Amino acid sequence: MATVAELKAVLKDTLEKKGVLGHLKARIRAEVFSALDDDHESPPSLSHENLLINELIREYLEFNKYKYTASVLIAEAGQPVVPLDRQFLIHELNAFEESKDNTM
Repeated sequence: MATVAELKAVLKDTLEKKGVLGHLKARIRAEVFSALDDDHESPPSLSHENLLINELIREYLEFNKYKYTASVLIAEAGQPVVPLDRQFLIHELNAFEESKDNTM
């Protein structure tokens, strides 16, 4: 019969492999940040520049599959839950999007 320690280890390993453990930790962090926020004081409004910067950071995090980190960023920064349109970002940054067929 398995010991309690062995069952805990298997359970932890299973939850880590499924990504559930990381999600729970990120959710707890987000809830802690939310609980620590002063309800009487509204968060400072995001400037246009900070909104764009945060959106670029979010895109980087999601591209690299750091979805839990991205969820904490959204909650803590007051970033809109729905991502900004990529074409809007390209236009605002005066950037261009290379096609995947281009080679250097």
